[in-house]
Amino acid sequence: MSHDSSNSPRSKRLQLISDYGCTRSSKCRKPCSRSAETVSTRREAEPVRADVKGTQHLSGPGRAGLTGGPAAGRAAARAGAMAKLLSCVLGPRLYKIYRERDSERAPSSVPGTPTSVTNPHSSSWDTYYQPRALEKHADSILALASVFWSISYYSSPFAFFYLYRKGYLSLSKVVPFSHYAGTLLLLLAGVACLRGIGRWTNPQYRQFITILEATHRNHSAENKRQLANYNFDFRSWPVDFHWEEPSSRKESRGGPSRRGVALLRPEPLHRGTADTFLNRVKKLPCQITSYLVAHTLGRRMLYPGSVYLLQKALMPVLLQGQARLVEECHGRRAKLLACDGNEIDTMFVDRRGTAEPQGQKLVICCEGNAGFYEVGCVSTPLEAGYSVLGWNHPGFAGSTGVPFPQNEANAMDVVVQFAIHRLGFQPEDIILYAWSIGGFTATWAAMSYPDISAVILDASFDDLVPLALKVMPDSWRGLVTRTVRQHLNLNNAEQLCRVPEDIMSNRGNDLLLKFLQHRYPRVMAEEGLRVVRQWLEASSQLEEASIYSRWEVEEDWCLSVLRSYQAEHGPEFPWSVGEDMSADGRRQLALFLAQKHLNNFEATHCTPLPTQNFQMPWHL
Repeated sequence: MSHDSSNSPRSKRLQLISDYGCTRSSKCRKPCSRSAETVSTRREAEPVRADVKGTQHLSGPGRAGLTGGPAAGRAAARAGAMAKLLSCVLGPRLYKIYRERDSERAPSSVPGTPTSVTNPHSSSWDTYYQPRALEKHADSILALASVFWSISYYSSPFAFFYLYRKGYLSLSKVVPFSHYAGTLLLLLAGVACLRGIGRWTNPQYRQFITILEATHRNHSAENKRQLANYNFDFRSWPVDFHWEEPSSRKESRGGPSRRGVALLRPEPLHRGTADTFLNRVKKLPCQITSYLVAHTLGRRMLYPGSVYLLQKALMPVLLQGQARLVEECHGRRAKLLACDGNEIDTMFVDRRGTAEPQGQKLVICCEGNAGFYEVGCVSTPLEAGYSVLGWNHPGFAGSTGVPFPQNEANAMDVVVQFAIHRLGFQPEDIILYAWSIGGFTATWAAMSYPDISAVILDASFDDLVPLALKVMPDSWRGLVTRTVRQHLNLNNAEQLCRVPEDIMSNRGNDLLLKFLQHRYPRVMAEEGLRVVRQWLEASSQLEEASIYSRWEVEEDWCLSVLRSYQAEHGPEFPWSVGEDMSADGRRQLALFLAQKHLNNFEATHCTPLPTQNFQMPWHL
């Protein structure tokens, strides 16, 4: 049975709400004078009103739906406005809005987009988000409260001790204090509501929250492109890559579990000791002390960049650095979910479309203990023309979690997987570049992904224990060693010795010695080790050249020896080359290998590596 659908009651209802929510008769042709803001609100409420009218139609004839339309529309509009207000109250803080230079954006595909926001007529690349006075002052109050809370958190052990000594922890004095604390929380909640009202009156923030909600519902490329125009609290950024994505684990051997990726575990401090129940009970106080030291003072000393107060002080610098990467380098921000549940903040700069041949190579940058990709070592490979992927340690800036070795390795694993399976780089086109403490994650990735092209270590170290013992009292030697080995074991040299690819390092003397001793144990015997130490201890480049020429190093001869050995025995390390060689030959070969693997750049620890010193490792 057929019927004319254009005359059906349902088609009339749909016709009534098709004109941006206008509830007048379909025969009315008068122009609607509603503002763009009212129109966008009605469009957002459109599905709700359609459901309400549909319910009225089922309970009676078609004209009943026409009678209830205006009231239902107003109720839906009020509900939509309240929902938007709640979103503004609970929404993230908006820092900046990026804009394209000398071009108008395409109209937004998200409903409720004000025209004044989507089509800015500005020649500047970006603009700081301009909050209204109510939002601005409320934000200042909440930020100040957050700083005071952080200071109270770090000083709480001393505060509790002081209050206990003064007798303030009795029930009669704790109850009034809890009343004051509750009143303060209520006042802060009221300030947060006032901030939400200020955001709700700002069309820029309403546009942002509309795009953010649309992106969370639908991760389309268009929604993500629009969201990338905003810099806001990264906790609300949707996840772009998951460690369990099927495509990311097709070629991996085993892959990580939710407990984390595999790490090299330290050997027991006392070998041969029976691990009986009594021995474990005896060790328990030391283990508890080590755990408390590592999770309180130790972690913050090792990774000061994870301290909230430092991040708060650096926030303007980080925002400026991130704006530079987005505007000048066309960087793309992404959130990666690691296997331990931590969210990792990354920035990718793609140079594959440029004329630079280096752009086909991806440099993954691993920052130092107070470094962020916004202002860290990413500038060196960027200036050299490479594609770059920067990421922040767990607990740094937009990344969540705490920077313990297991969490660091988990984060590095998802970053490498993201580079291979989402960005489309082959392992042979990936270079690992690490500064200082970032050498741990770089050497772990090089050990776990042997097909990676090269590793460049800048101002890194071989092991954390000697460094920690230098800055701690001698009486704490046992506690420091146990704490580092059990909870903060950054064993760079041990991981580096398992790396098959080429290495380039600078300012890492002990790291270089352990690396060469592992790969060339016969060459780095007594004579070779002594002459390399002399070369490393040289106070100037002139003295280095003098030591190198004193032993009359013949580079052609060294190359021929190494190449003939490689052709006969293969590339697997360690090599036994130098076994039947004279002492002078071992000295020459040791100096030759040391010079090829280490670039001695004279500078302070925090000096960025110049572009001309960013060199690819030596290939035999």
